[in-house]
Amino acid sequence: MPPSARIVHLSDLHAGSQYFVANLLDRALVEINDLKPDIVVVTGDLTNMGYRQEFREAAEYLARIECPDLLVVPGNHDSRNVGYKHFERIWGRHNRVIRKNGITMVGWTPPSRTSTTGGWAEGYGWLRDSLLERPDDFKIFALHHHLLPIPGTGRERNVVHDAGDVLELLLECGVKLVLSGHKHVPHAWCLEGMHIVNTGTVSTLRLRGDTSLLQRGGYRGGECWSPALPFHGGETIVEFGIDP
Repeated sequence: MPPSARIVHLSDLHAGSQYFVANLLDRALVEINDLKPDIVVVTGDLTNMGYRQEFREAAEYLARIECPDLLVVPGNHDSRNVGYKHFERIWGRHNRVIRKNGITMVGWTPPSRTSTTGGWAEGYGWLRDSLLERPDDFKIFALHHHLLPIPGTGRERNVVHDAGDVLELLLECGVKLVLSGHKHVPHAWCLEGMHIVNTGTVSTLRLRGDTSLLQRGGYRGGECWSPALPFHGGETIVEFGIDP
C-alpha cells in the first residue's frame, strides 16, 4: 500500500521582524487546523534575530497547531545571537525524525549552521542511518536552506555548503521529496525523480513578487501533491505519483 498522510509545510515566520504580520499567521494557523494534517513541518527562520522573546512568540503561535506530529528545524536567523540555544530549550535537538503511516520524515540542520552539532562526517552518518532505517518508507527530507538555486531570487550565495554531497546522499537513500524555505519564493525542481520544493514566507511582507504563504502536501491513494496554498486557493507547483 502507498503511504497515506496529509502534510502541511510552512516556513519563515520571522517573529520580531518589522515585516511580521500577525494576522497572516493567525489565518494560516486556522487553515492548518481546518486541514487536520497528520504532520506539520516548519523549516526555519522562526525568528528575526534569534532573541529569546522572539522564540517565545514563535512557540506560542506554533503551540496552536492541532497536529500530533510537529517537526521544527531552525534557520539562519534563528542562529543569530546564539539563538540556537533558545531553539534547543523549546524544541530539543535540531535533527529529528518522524515515522508515520509508511512515511519517514527527517528534519536536518547542516553541521556548519550551529556550534553544537558534530562535524560533517557525523552529520552525514546520522542522516544516512535515519533515512535507511525503514528502507521501504516514502522518504521526505526537510531543512531550512535550499539545495538548488531558486529562480527570480538574484545572485546565489546561500545554498547549503556541500549541497552536491547532500543531494547525492539523498538520492542514494531513496528520498522522494525535499522541503525547504529561506528564499521566500515557492519553486519546485525535479532531480532524478526526487522533487525539491521550496515554499514562501508564511507571515511576513518580505516577498519577491506574488508569493504564496502556505504550502500543503498530501500522500494518499498513490498520489502526491504539493500545492502552494494561500487561504483555500493557489497554484499547484508540483504534482507527482508514488510508485506502489
